[in-house]
Amino acid sequence: KPPLPPAAAAVAAFAAGAGFGSGAAYRAPDVEALANNVARVIEQSGKALAAYMRPRETGAIKATFADDMGEMVRSLGHIAEYYMSEPKRALEAQTALTTQFINLWAATLQRFQGAPAAPVAEPDRSDKRFSDAEWRDNPYFDFIKQAYVLTTRWADDLVRRADELDPHERDKAQFYLRQVTAALSPSNFVATNPELLRMTLQESGENLVRGLKMMTEDIETGKGNLRIRQSDARAFELGVNLAVTPGKVVFRNNLIELIQYEPTTPQVYKRPLLIVPPWINKFYILDLNPEKSFIRWAVAQGLTVFVISWVNPDERHADKGFDAYMREGILAALEAVEQATGERDVTAIGYCVGGTLLAATLGYMAAVGDKRIGSVTFFTALVDFTDAGDLKVFVDAEQLKDVEEKMAEHGYLEGSAMANAFNMLRPNDLIWSYYVNNYLKGKEPMPFDLLVWNSDSTRMPAANHNFYLRHCYLQNDLSNGRMVLGGKTIDLGQVTMPIYELASREDHIAPARGVFRGAKCFGGPVRFVLAGSGHIAGVVNPAGKAKYQYWTDGPPTGDFESWLARANETPGSWWPDWIQWVATQAPEKAPARKPGEGKLKALCDAPGDYVRVKA
Repeated sequence: KPPLPPAAAAVAAFAAGAGFGSGAAYRAPDVEALANNVARVIEQSGKALAAYMRPRETGAIKATFADDMGEMVRSLGHIAEYYMSEPKRALEAQTALTTQFINLWAATLQRFQGAPAAPVAEPDRSDKRFSDAEWRDNPYFDFIKQAYVLTTRWADDLVRRADELDPHERDKAQFYLRQVTAALSPSNFVATNPELLRMTLQESGENLVRGLKMMTEDIETGKGNLRIRQSDARAFELGVNLAVTPGKVVFRNNLIELIQYEPTTPQVYKRPLLIVPPWINKFYILDLNPEKSFIRWAVAQGLTVFVISWVNPDERHADKGFDAYMREGILAALEAVEQATGERDVTAIGYCVGGTLLAATLGYMAAVGDKRIGSVTFFTALVDFTDAGDLKVFVDAEQLKDVEEKMAEHGYLEGSAMANAFNMLRPNDLIWSYYVNNYLKGKEPMPFDLLVWNSDSTRMPAANHNFYLRHCYLQNDLSNGRMVLGGKTIDLGQVTMPIYELASREDHIAPARGVFRGAKCFGGPVRFVLAGSGHIAGVVNPAGKAKYQYWTDGPPTGDFESWLARANETPGSWWPDWIQWVATQAPEKAPARKPGEGKLKALCDAPGDYVRVKA
């Protein structure tokens, strides 16, 4: 037989001589199959590299690696400077790490000699990366695991204790450190992950061949950038098993389609409902499937439901700013709702940045005496950006200037940029778990509607995104009475209609404390409700599932911790609480209204055309 390639020979020798585990778990691979697969891995690696380099060689993608890494290097560099500038601090930090490693070496030596030893640095129980039994039972992998855990905790502690640094700089450093430590986890590499090593030996490397093939496909899908698939999107189709609540598009302009949904009750509440979803992703998060659909449920409660479906913008929309999104979005939708139903009085919901825009629009409407919105609900929406969560690390004067320069090239921000930012908030769950599953295990991800939606990103027009980042995240103008829309200075204190303010307890995008703070800015009665879970699951929590819980205690008075301490906890979904509140605001009923039977005729079936445009 011909000699094995060096890489295959190394793996075979490793399997034969390592002596890990029971022996059977790490049995030697089929050497011929391994040799063949190593050659295929090399071939597939070349294809992946070619897919990555091709758009860079043609100029379709500009090489920006240095720029992308620059902010991380600068942030972590500030931490290094903080410790190196004071020898005592540096010595204490080094001593702390060294002491922990000496303890770990001693414990590991005991285990190799067959004696028990207490762990030095155990991962959190919720950390799924180290769930394989070998991480615990095998001294070699246990050492790798504990060395990683104690090093990352040590580094995180260094950042937290750098209390003389600017808080924003420290938050940035902590964020980027989280990206580095997530990427360097031993669970991400075949040689240091017992499950991956076992699988690779058992399959003679076939898993790596499949994984690299998927990686090549994902680079090609991302047009030169790796776009990690999080779900099998082939199992889903809009209008078939996603966004299937029956309805019609009854209005369209160059910024929105307005969908009116078919009633399912003979009578409806006289006051119609307008939902303003975020434009940074697509509206069907509220209509994933019949069991999870907030839209379908709201229709079943007797509401005439309208939803804005934002356009997926391109260079033609570069100059569409907050003013345009207010006028051609919310205000145009209000006019269309009146034409479709004959009702001028509307209740409204704003979700995430859709809620931020809705709040600003309410301030404008108050300034001009427009009273068409009689009550309003906010889903996990910030209007005060003092406590704006981890996304705030991406916004400072220098980074904003870079973003503005990038958007000036095409007139919009690529949808993948925001998708990557959201994924980076939870790198272990939303990036590296899929990297390991897809490219190292060679497994297709499971079909999951929520993750299909999460990957269905949208672009942001330059004018709108610049305004939002600068006047909300950077300058916090909305809550401080400095934002100007339509020539009017926005004063949220003049917004006096009843408000239902929903926050989520584990929200990392619109933190509950920040939502609570913003709820105090309005001038009318506010019912503050805290949902269990996070930014999505806290909102999409169907009434029939009895999952999670919510807390209520009336208006947002005092500080958030005091409010929560005295709040009443109720198991299950907050949806029934909300519909009771809505009905109390406007209990009058009317005959059900069918889409297209009013002054506005049906243009096409829901979910419409705009939602189908890919980024």
